[in-house]
Formats: sequence, structure tokens, C-alpha cells
Amino acid sequence: MEELTVEVLRAWARTALAELTRARTEIDELNVYPVPDGDTGTNLYLTWEAACDALPKGELTFTEAIQAFGRGALLGARGNSGVITSQLIRACGNRLNENLPRDRPGRPDRTEGVLADPRMSEAAAFADALKYAADAAYGAVAQPVEGTMLTVARAAATGAMTAANDGKTLADVCLAAVASARQALTKTTEQLDVLRRAGVVDAGGAGLVVILGAMESVLTGRHVHVDVPARIPTESTTDLSSEGPAYEVMYLLDAPDDKVGDFRQSLAALGDSVVVVGGDGLWNVHVHTDDVGAAIEHGIDIGRPHRIRVTHFADQTHHHEPAPGRAVIAVVAGDGLADLYAEAGARVIRGGPGRRCSTGELLQAIEQSQAPEIVVLPNDQDSIAVAEAAATAARQDGIRVAVIPTRAQVQGLAAIAVHDPERSFDDDVVHLSAAAGQTRHGAVTIAIKDAWTMAGRCRIGDALGVVDGDFALITEDLETAAVGVVDRLLGGGGELLTIVTGRDADPALAEAVERHVRRQRKDVDVVVYDGGQDRYPLLIGVE
Repeated sequence: MEELTVEVLRAWARTALAELTRARTEIDELNVYPVPDGDTGTNLYLTWEAACDALPKGELTFTEAIQAFGRGALLGARGNSGVITSQLIRACGNRLNENLPRDRPGRPDRTEGVLADPRMSEAAAFADALKYAADAAYGAVAQPVEGTMLTVARAAATGAMTAANDGKTLADVCLAAVASARQALTKTTEQLDVLRRAGVVDAGGAGLVVILGAMESVLTGRHVHVDVPARIPTESTTDLSSEGPAYEVMYLLDAPDDKVGDFRQSLAALGDSVVVVGGDGLWNVHVHTDDVGAAIEHGIDIGRPHRIRVTHFADQTHHHEPAPGRAVIAVVAGDGLADLYAEAGARVIRGGPGRRCSTGELLQAIEQSQAPEIVVLPNDQDSIAVAEAAATAARQDGIRVAVIPTRAQVQGLAAIAVHDPERSFDDDVVHLSAAAGQTRHGAVTIAIKDAWTMAGRCRIGDALGVVDGDFALITEDLETAAVGVVDRLLGGGGELLTIVTGRDADPALAEAVERHVRRQRKDVDVVVYDGGQDRYPLLIGVE
């Protein structure tokens, strides 16, 4: 690919999220700086996932896409590495938008790129954006330290600029950036004493190489597998405890841009790892300090702090310590589904088509659980916003709540199957999110009125096939629709097919689909559950 488009951004977002999922644990194990709390991979994953979730579906201009992606990263940034990554994302996107605007006056043109500077190629614009982003990241940190992801970001930018100045293509510029980043990553071990003593490279830098490698995969069309360097045995790896500040303080801050420079320096006097990123009146603040109150009061002095999070490092001395108590709350669409979720350990609330659960019901379930940690599985598109509203209200009472954006019952089943209350909260959320995100979903139903759909015009009584939330097939009978949905879902690969039968479903329908899969795809396992849901005779999931 030789043009940066919305489609390239979407592909990069998906690919990087998958690669961060794969590498998350390995990156966590490298994490000894600035605090050895083993969560850098997790924080990068959660930050990137927030950015991906903020990218709307449907047709977007280039400007709309990069602004949504950058804002999602800013609002969802977790930890020191996540905040810096959000700055890299936003600064790179903003610079690209300046150099490569995709919006013409009047009706936005989403097919052709129009260079702001006609002398600048796409490759040069990309390299320039990487340099601008690296400079912005350094500027966001009160006391930049070499041997960190900042160093890796600047090396990537330098490699890209060199290639662009030599007239290389966009793909080659990206390849040069990744190569330079990898080389810089290997040198971080000797740049920071704590990394040398631990025998590791910088964890944040390793995550950045994974993210850049995903872009190389998209632009070249070849899968780029980034191996995260393992810990190297050293003479002294016994004492890696942090002697720095005891608390990590993070919050969003509504404040004038011209006040932030002095604010950043005032935070630096309170502790270390100070990063303040954002712009246009909204900032994400991160600091390690012993004086939590002062860190928040400095924000109050210039604006309005909100979504405040305080972490005591002593409580996270080991990443995999069991949680003190956790509940999973699932919105279910049928009696059989309720039994399935309850057997897996979830509390259930009835919802689904024709019976939407309310914010009050979810909030009541959260409060009645009396658990300090809550995971919510909404299990349909409309319930996600309801769950987020309930989670926001619960967080004000000090309850830790994560909403896994499951858009279908089968995604929730995949998530609850990997739930482990013995994991740390963040680790469990990552596993559930990954399982849900890797589950493609479909369904079949009967049209109850004449209407236009994504698949064309349907008539009352037509069989409809749904793929990933959109009507994709219109057929004369449910079996044809179900087989068509299954074939489309399995066309992207898969090892396990889950079929959930509805309340009035003919048993022969699921049996016919199962026979078809066992005949055509002997490598795929099939499981069938009685879900008891209304309206949809079959719900289908592929993992």
C-alpha cells in the first residue's frame, strides 16, 4: 500500500491489537522501569483497545478517523507507557492530517488524498509525522530519560526520515522505522542501569516495536512477527524493588493549554514519571508521587480533574496476585443462556430483543454483588451504552468496573469461558476482552415486515442471515440462511463453532447446520446449547 487511508488505519488498529494481545504477557515480564509492577504490556493493550473501540464503524473521513482514534487513546490511556503511547498516536495523527488532508471543501472526498504540501509524498509525510510525534512525546515528559520508549520512538523517526530523504516508498520507510526501532530497543539494556541489572530491554519500547511492526505488516502485506526479547540472566537480578514514590496518580484534566507547561513542572517537583499529554482543553495526567493530595490539588489550581485513579505500588508487588473479590454480571436473552452463564459463575440480568435492561437494573446488580471488582458483559450492542453508564455511576462509589464490549451472546460465552478470579483484575479483563474480540458472531431470523437491509429488500417471512451485526443474507428458508452465515464466519478461519438454539427453534435446524460443518470442515469442533432466546432461532459464534 502506498497511500495512508482510513482503511489502512483500521487495518493497523486491528493488527496491532492482535499483536499486543499475543505479546502482552512477555512485555509485562520485562517491566522493571520506572516501577517493577509488571503491567506495561497490559497497559499498552488496554490503551490501544480504547483507541480501537473509539473508532466508529461506517464511512469516515481521514480526519474523523484519526481524531476519533487519538481521542480514544487519550481517554483510555493506562499507566506511564499508555499515556506516552496516546501522545504518540495523537501527535502522529494530527501531523498526518496537516500534511495529508482527506477532506475537500463541501462534500468530503474519501477516495482521493490531497497533499497539503504538493511537494511532500505520502512516504515523506509519514516520516515527518513520526518525527513530530517523537518530539511531542519528549515534550510531554517533564524529565525525559534515555533507554525508554522515548528513545525507541526517536530512533524509529530518524530511520524513517533517512529512508524518506532517499526517496524510498511508504512501505520501505515504515520498514526502516521498524528496523531502527528494533536496533534502538536492543541498546536500551545498556542505557539504563536498572534494565542492565535485570537483563531486560525497556518494556514500553518493546511494545512500541510491536505496534510499528503491525503497521509494516499492513503496508507490505507480509505478516511481521515481532519477537519480544526475553530476560537475559545477569549476575544480580535479586533486588529490583522500587525505592521511588509509593503512588501512581492519573486523571483527566480540563484546563487551558497555556497553563499546562507550568503545571507539568510543578508536578515534577512532587515526584517522577511525570507525563501530561493532550490538547484543546483536555489532558491526561500521570505522575508517581508520595503526595497524592498535592498532585490532585495542582490540577484543581488550573482546571477540573476527573476520572482520578490512584494506585499504591505496594499493593501490586506481583502482577498475578489473586483479587480480593470479583463478580461477573451478564445480560442474557433467554432461560437457557441464563443457566449457561450462571453455571460459569456469572450473575445474570434478563435482556435482549424486546427486553432491554436498564442502567438502574445493572447498577442494582453491581451493588448487590458487594464485590470490589466487577466485570460486565452487555452481550448486545444496545446494552453497551447502558452498561457504561452503570459502570460510571458505580466507579463514583469506589467500585472498580470494566465493561467488556460484547455485542452478542456468543461473544459473552467466549469471554466467561476464560474468566479466572485468581488472576489480577487487569489481567482478567484482558483475557476476557481478547476472547470476546476473537469471536465472530452471526444469527438467523425471520423478517416480520418488508424492509430494506444491507443485503437488499426483504419481505415478510423471508429468512435473514446476520453476520457481525449486519443483515448479510436473504433466503427462502432458515437452513439456507444458517449454512450461509456459518460459511461466511468460517471463511475467516476458526476452530470452534458454537450454536445456541432459540426458544421455538426446530431441532432439525441446528442438526442440519452441524452436519454441514462436520462434512465440509472436519477441522472445526461444534457445540450446541439450548439458549431459549426469542426472535433468533439460532445464534452462531466462531472462535
